[in-house]
Amino acid sequence: MAEAAEVQGAFQGTAPAPACRWFRHVAMLLAGVLVFLGLVELPTAPAAHAEPAGSRVSVTVDSLAPVAPKQDDTLTISGTVTNNGKSTVTGAHVDLRVGQQINTRSDIDDIGDRSGFSQGTDGSEVGGNHAQKLQPLAPGVSRDYTLTVPVKDLNLGKDGVYQLGVTLSGQADGQSYERVLGIRRTLLPWQPSGTDGKKTQLTMMWPLISGTHLTARTESDQQQTPIFPNDDLAAELAPGGRLQQLVALGKGLPITWVIDPDLLATVEAMTKSYRVSGPSGQNVPGKGQAVAKQWLFQLQDAVKDHQVVALPFGDPDLASLAHHGKDVSGSLSHLQSATELASTTVDTILGVKPRTDFAWPVDGAVDSSIVDVATSAGAHNVIARSDSLREGGGSPYAPTAARQIGGGNTAIVADARLSTAFEGEMIKADDSALAVQRFLAQSLMVNKQAPENERSIVVAPQRMPTTSQAQAMATALKGLSDGRWTQPLDLGDAARAKPDPAANQQVPGSGSYPETLRDQELSTEAFEAIQRTQNTLDSFKVILTSQDRVVTPFGSAIMRAMSTSWRGNPRGAAEFRDAVQSYLDQLTRQVHLIKKSDATLSGRSATIPVTVQNGLLQGVRGLRLVLTSSQPNRLKIDDESQQIHVEGGRSQSVKFETRANANGPVQVKARLYADDGQPYGEPITFTVHVTSITPMVLLVIAGGVLLLVLAGLRIYLQRKRAAARKAAGGEPGGENGGDSGDDGGSGDGEPEQPGDPEAGTGARNGDPSGSGEKVER
Repeated sequence: MAEAAEVQGAFQGTAPAPACRWFRHVAMLLAGVLVFLGLVELPTAPAAHAEPAGSRVSVTVDSLAPVAPKQDDTLTISGTVTNNGKSTVTGAHVDLRVGQQINTRSDIDDIGDRSGFSQGTDGSEVGGNHAQKLQPLAPGVSRDYTLTVPVKDLNLGKDGVYQLGVTLSGQADGQSYERVLGIRRTLLPWQPSGTDGKKTQLTMMWPLISGTHLTARTESDQQQTPIFPNDDLAAELAPGGRLQQLVALGKGLPITWVIDPDLLATVEAMTKSYRVSGPSGQNVPGKGQAVAKQWLFQLQDAVKDHQVVALPFGDPDLASLAHHGKDVSGSLSHLQSATELASTTVDTILGVKPRTDFAWPVDGAVDSSIVDVATSAGAHNVIARSDSLREGGGSPYAPTAARQIGGGNTAIVADARLSTAFEGEMIKADDSALAVQRFLAQSLMVNKQAPENERSIVVAPQRMPTTSQAQAMATALKGLSDGRWTQPLDLGDAARAKPDPAANQQVPGSGSYPETLRDQELSTEAFEAIQRTQNTLDSFKVILTSQDRVVTPFGSAIMRAMSTSWRGNPRGAAEFRDAVQSYLDQLTRQVHLIKKSDATLSGRSATIPVTVQNGLLQGVRGLRLVLTSSQPNRLKIDDESQQIHVEGGRSQSVKFETRANANGPVQVKARLYADDGQPYGEPITFTVHVTSITPMVLLVIAGGVLLLVLAGLRIYLQRKRAAARKAAGGEPGGENGGDSGDDGGSGDGEPEQPGDPEAGTGARNGDPSGSGEKVER
């Protein structure tokens, strides 16, 4: 090693020979020519060297306009660059690169997710005066950029989708050469003029759906002032709120409105006086009347000349019904009621006649049981999605959405890529801008698949888009407004489109339903709880004189308990169901029997009163009060059942005639029954102590009878002796010789005893008292 070093040092210190100098000059000249011709790259100039995207500098593309440019347009791209490294970037500049043309829809999915830089796929800088130079970029520092490039300078080729990349190049870590330190890719749909083939008919569903904001609880007044759990809906309706933005953005767009009528009914309730549950349990006045009125007015204006599809009231979860609810008796009847209520609600509030023959399962995921349930209430058009009802062999071709699936039913198979283009968080402008470009690129790629075929494509986005998602959706639709490769179509017309003969028409079996969605469904226990509430309501309403005051709010609450909005929130769903049942139980207990203390019956017959209390504002009827004796042989109730009618806020005492046959305690039960024979409310029991014939009374009566018998016997014996003496010829006046009447005798010779009854005096009546005595408590 030392020898080698010495030899190397010797050569380094030795001047080169003339021949060597001539050879070196020739080599350098030849290398220069090759570099000039681009045949080789010098190792000291790795301009295409790349670090993984984001490892050094992150680049965002926050806006791109126009989103679908024409030949004479100028493309403007803006965003930010941020130095994530530990050293300052110098000589930095931002430029635009045109990458390769994209040929498949799956390649579009990958744009924005790839890291690193590749000269071959990401292309060269557009260059010229379009790049933007930046001041040195210290670690952690961000700077904005804006690139303005005439579209003609992009040198785009044939129609199609192109990859665009915004790169930041510069030097870092003391390197003397420039390299790409960060890149952000996006997409550019390119069709400068109308298509030579047929345009794709595009249906955009615009959902106007919210969570559940209203229960059945109302104030105890004639107006039935609704009580909201909170006032969150007012924020959604206010300017800038989610629902306000959906209406403002949707106005004028070529869309089909898809509305949950429950939202309309809830907002309409807010336009009047309403109250909100306060933190201390006190109800406070709601503050959303003004924004509710304004929102409804804007919506009425926005839906003019547009097709409106009304989902069943409350947007019931069709998959949960199919998988867990249909076996619970009565559950499917709620879907029928919700469908009927939908049309009335939308027509009354918006003044338009909606379509109610469409069903929309969650995420368009269907199986045979879901289709059966969805169509059972008259919705013969089921909105599915292409990742659920897939094409055979995994074909990338997107056929017309409408499919005949038998039984006179149609599946409207929405395109999965277009429908999910705006899912995810869109708060960052970079994410939103990329979503818009992806949507436009996918729509153009669908058209390019078979430009000679006219196809109908449906977009079914997420059910409750956020404000940022809605804004991105609106931007994308505006990018298609010039109709170069698409034209708008209503959902109803899409359902009538001629199906592609080769399209898949086979609805998958229940085993194919995604487990991630199944885990979010309402359980069988949930539907059983819902049905218990319905049964309670059925038993309650039959006794009411104004049934609508109870049936309407609770019927709506039952439908809300089945809403798709409870997915992912089982606790909230259970609390809602419990609150509805608890409030209904509270109302039913307003009609009840007042507890009664034990009673004493002091006569052979008596009247027993039982009081019925009605704490409702309305009257009750159709109830029978039944009083039952546990020992009829001891205490008999003459008329055990009596009809009652109690006005609101009143009580009524019902009197029952009873007869006692023997002494002792008797258990008596009072209970209310509806006309259908079903018990109503809880019974009351009390004890009646029968004391109409006591031992003391019997002793007194027996003593009186004995005295009467003895007195009669004595008189009989006196008269018999007197008659015997007379018959024997004795002198008048008897043995004593006294004149009759001298001593005031009775004429039979025996003096009268004190207390003897006078002539004509009969025995006293020892019978008990007559009827009509009251019960002693």
